[in-house]
Amino acid sequence: MPIFSATLGSFTSISFLSPSQSQPDPSSSSFTFPKFPHKLTVKPPLQWHHHHHSTKIFVSGETQIDRNPDTGLLQRPSPPPDPEDAARQARRSSDWKAANAYKESGLIYNCRVEGFNSGGLLLRFYSILGFLPYPELSPMHASKEPEKTIQEIAQGLYGSIISVKVLLADEDKRKLIFSEKKAAWSKFSKQVKIGDIFEARVGSVEDYGAFVHLRFPDGLYHLTGLIHVSEVSWDIVRDVRDFLKEGDEVRVKVIGVDSEKSRITLSIKQLEEDPLLETLDKVIPQDGLDDLDSLSGSNSSGIEPLPGLEIILEELLREEGIFDARISRQGFEKRVVSQDLQLWLSNAPPTNQRFTLLARAGRQVQEIHLTTSLDQEGIKKALQRVLERVP
Repeated sequence: MPIFSATLGSFTSISFLSPSQSQPDPSSSSFTFPKFPHKLTVKPPLQWHHHHHSTKIFVSGETQIDRNPDTGLLQRPSPPPDPEDAARQARRSSDWKAANAYKESGLIYNCRVEGFNSGGLLLRFYSILGFLPYPELSPMHASKEPEKTIQEIAQGLYGSIISVKVLLADEDKRKLIFSEKKAAWSKFSKQVKIGDIFEARVGSVEDYGAFVHLRFPDGLYHLTGLIHVSEVSWDIVRDVRDFLKEGDEVRVKVIGVDSEKSRITLSIKQLEEDPLLETLDKVIPQDGLDDLDSLSGSNSSGIEPLPGLEIILEELLREEGIFDARISRQGFEKRVVSQDLQLWLSNAPPTNQRFTLLARAGRQVQEIHLTTSLDQEGIKKALQRVLERVP
């Protein structure tokens, strides 16, 4: 018979039972603590039942403590499941399914802002708390109060309702991510068409272009588009920041709308007059009259060809159907389109076997007269062959 020793507070007796015994035998190992001279506080009887596989302790016939047969440790059995907790878990699981349904359908949900941190807003989606990163906020907020920091804007949004779309719903990782920009695209992109002109505000400037916020008829800036560096100006743009800075008010033309990628492409320079038209109509008048402010005389003998132009003229004379090629006059443009030599074909068809080319580099432009039997398309092909031969 094993001997057990335990200190379990004050009690009246301890009994050891073997499996074959149903009642304690006074003649066996039963004993009673001797009386002490001071007063004892006696708790309800405690019985320790020892079996071959486990040991159970019953306190007042209600509380049971099991002894693990492997570790020898006393442990309380797991409490029965809480019905309210089970209901909460079922509701949360159902809400995660709803979040995934919103993500797949692309539907808009109106969330309450319940907090914010350094990275974004905390939004309530039924029983789940989700996250909206600051870059996914609509440009409307920053454009409305440009003097405020993003944290100040977030603080002002606390308690408000904003329309969002679900970007990510992962129940296993407990990640629920929202976007207000996506919701704004669904609401307002149909109002944007290629060729439309908008008033806009520059939001940020990058090496490759500038992001600007489009102002809609309600006076708010709902969508953002990109002005690529090539669409900033007809001038040479070495650094976009030389032309645009954050907060600038600009007029832009819509030149592209990509619904699948939610992108709008914009241009500033296409609202300005093409320098080529300035050259044809103003810098070098096509009526044959010299503009004394911008043109040299019609005597080509004193005009030095632009770098690289002389060899191109020589090669043109080797083309069949071209009999003469010479510089007739030159002028200076108001802006720099390219520092490299460029050749432009006149829109006017050849007249009396005469055709006009324009050579441009920097601000300088030179008019070239060709004597040829070729039509406009033939001249274009001949010029392409020449440019392939010239290094």
